[in-house]
Amino acid sequence: MGRGRQKAKHTKVARELKYFSPETNYGALERELSAGQHSDENSYVDRWADQYGDDEDELELEQHEDQNKSA
Repeated sequence: MGRGRQKAKHTKVARELKYFSPETNYGALERELSAGQHSDENSYVDRWADQYGDDEDELELEQHEDQNKSA
């Protein structure tokens, strides 16, 4: 297939996708969007929090140790 036919086919597909408008189920969309509003914001659990410490805490500890050594 030459470049001209390939480009024409691509243009045809792009035009079909551009002007294609499927039926939208607004009821299902509303249910899906409203379901997220009722969830608890504190439900997120960081499963790596216990395994790895905070970088800020380690930095403060190192600075405190450096101050004690120089004093």
